[in-house]
Amino acid sequence: MTENARLAPGDTAPDFTLPTADGGTLALSSLRGKKVILYAYPAAMTPGCTTQACDFRDSVASLTAQGYAVVGISPDAPAKLAKFTERDALTFPLVGDEDKAVLKAYGAYGEKKNYGKTVQGVIRSTFVIDEQGQIEHAFYNVKATGHVAKLRRDLKLS
Repeated sequence: MTENARLAPGDTAPDFTLPTADGGTLALSSLRGKKVILYAYPAAMTPGCTTQACDFRDSVASLTAQGYAVVGISPDAPAKLAKFTERDALTFPLVGDEDKAVLKAYGAYGEKKNYGKTVQGVIRSTFVIDEQGQIEHAFYNVKATGHVAKLRRDLKLS
């Protein structure tokens, strides 16, 4: 898959096994049979990423009740993810993709505009993956604030 290739509904979600905040690992394939919301964010403990993570935290019980697992992915090291999880009482797994290979496979890392400048970085994105590991929705360049509410509307969740 070429860098920055965007995923579309029907594509197979690239599988991964990445380190988690709690010192373990998480394999996407271990979540088969559940719908997965995988969201890519630039950096733990920054204002926008904290807003987004807390938004998911506050919605995770209702998303779980409707059959969804939530996973956050960023290029952060597991130790930073652990601090983020503890500081903001996050109740879903965060995985670290330090070499950015998985983020690139999802089209969530590459050129983006930041304050008018073109930079290389994480493109804030959310992927909804079905029970068989297929992309159901791929949202790129999402806003940190209000994204979970929009996602719930797009997925027609109560």
